[in-house]
Amino acid sequence: METQTIVQEIGETAEEAAKTPVVEVSGSVALLEALIVEGVDTIFGYPGGAIMPIYDALFDYNDKLNHILVRHEQGGIHAGQGYARTSGKVGVVFATSGPGATNLVTGLADAQIDSTPLVCITGQVFAHLLGTDAFQETDVINITTPVTKWNYQVTDANEIPEVIAKAFYIARSGRPGPVLIDITKNAQIQLFNYKGYTPCNHIRSYRPKPIVRPQYIQEAAALINEAKKPFILFGQGVILGSAEQEFKAFVEKSGIPAAWTVLGAGAIPTDHPLNVGMLGMHGNYGPNVLTNECDVLIAIGMRFDDRVTGRLDKYAKQAKVIHLDIDPAEIDKNVKSTVPVWGDCKETLPLLTALVDEKQHTEWLAKFNEYTRQEVQQVIEKELNPTTVEMTMGEVIKQLNEITKGEAVIVTDVGQHQMVACRYAQFNNTRSNVTSGGLGTMGFALPAAIGAKFGAQHRTVVAIIGDGGFQMTCQELGTIMQSGIDVKIIILNNRFLGMVRQWQELFNSRRYSFVDIQSPDFVALAAAYRIPGKCIDDRKDLPSALNEMLSNKGSFLLEVMVTKENNVFPMVPQGCSVSEIRLK
Repeated sequence: METQTIVQEIGETAEEAAKTPVVEVSGSVALLEALIVEGVDTIFGYPGGAIMPIYDALFDYNDKLNHILVRHEQGGIHAGQGYARTSGKVGVVFATSGPGATNLVTGLADAQIDSTPLVCITGQVFAHLLGTDAFQETDVINITTPVTKWNYQVTDANEIPEVIAKAFYIARSGRPGPVLIDITKNAQIQLFNYKGYTPCNHIRSYRPKPIVRPQYIQEAAALINEAKKPFILFGQGVILGSAEQEFKAFVEKSGIPAAWTVLGAGAIPTDHPLNVGMLGMHGNYGPNVLTNECDVLIAIGMRFDDRVTGRLDKYAKQAKVIHLDIDPAEIDKNVKSTVPVWGDCKETLPLLTALVDEKQHTEWLAKFNEYTRQEVQQVIEKELNPTTVEMTMGEVIKQLNEITKGEAVIVTDVGQHQMVACRYAQFNNTRSNVTSGGLGTMGFALPAAIGAKFGAQHRTVVAIIGDGGFQMTCQELGTIMQSGIDVKIIILNNRFLGMVRQWQELFNSRRYSFVDIQSPDFVALAAAYRIPGKCIDDRKDLPSALNEMLSNKGSFLLEVMVTKENNVFPMVPQGCSVSEIRLK
């Protein structure tokens, strides 16, 4: 039977599958049929010997599954992450055994800590060769166990439908995360009686959402209603739970100032009057200082990462803490909660909103505004409207905001440019800020931007990258060239590994140890991949260059030469309290 006709004969729902006669297919075909039923439209991958049967079957599915040939497996998994972050769907990645599989590890770790749903399929040597140190054999299951939500090795094709169903269910349910399925070559080739594909919606002993306890909702509401200086900290959990509207309703009814973690940006618009800024090491002045002055701290979908809390023994000790999270393991892990509210915030927030009083904390909000005024005067004005000869990163973001009006997806790498972009970019919409949060993976942005565009093709996607991080995955320009995807690339070139240099300046007496990085001609490099580009070093050229980039039909690389030794402030020095944040 022709493989391309199987999906029609089997049908795309569990009910149709139950009525369909059994057909004999290979494990590879069963895998691809499963992906179609799960709604997969895009796969990022790189072929190799141990996954060749799957790629051979994929030849007959070109009209149903769009495979993007990346230039490195790490690029593939970061693209899968970008796709998942903008689309809200599960990212799918293919890689071969051995080095192909191990090249996924950084992306798996990144996806695990940032709760990004992925299903990664790796090929593996024949089952009878396992444990013999065969060519390109690696124990990918034990290697990836610490950095996956679940992983499993398939050695018999009969397992494939059920295992893939579990993989997608586990990846997307509860607190999302990456899943890796390792399929031996014999299982890919093996013919078996295929009875159709049924998506999974339950696994015994796996409870993706904890039971909501009304008692804790009531206790939390009572604390909020009594509070004089309440403060909301919100993270990516709001976005992952698709609870943006529920969150906005809670914030507006309670009148409580709210600040975001890096991954929480965009859950409510940047310019919302109760959005008081960014938390953390390079966050805004008021949210950090006033964390240690609030009387009730309400954490929603965030995990109290060390870059947010600073010294834990000096963090919000005066406050009663309400922590809403879907993952019970995060509650009381770093910060002891007064009231733990377990559950999906899409369910818990409406229950809490119904019980809180409608208020306006005018005097308390004014304190945040006063700290903002001080920060604008001492930091922001100089960064966004500099009088120096050389351009700053901040003014590039300001000009970008004026043109995109906060409608673009901004994908950042890791370093000074990341913090500047997260601080100053405008986000009118959810799923607009794509960055490597917990792991801090340099080289993330370019491939993630490719995936982000495939996940949101109707939106403008701008990758903002440093000169160091760009060189870690610049081969993915080849993926852009071959796929024709439209990604706008801005390289903020300060000729340094900027964040490390900043720390060496501030804490190591300017002993600049191996941070002075030389770079190629980025515009010429882009041109080699048939991508137009431009380099500017004068601010008078900035508006026209940004407009040229954004109006270009297709990808464009813009290199902006910025000042070499500018620092990102405010800053909470490592080992200090959030209230010890420095403005200079």
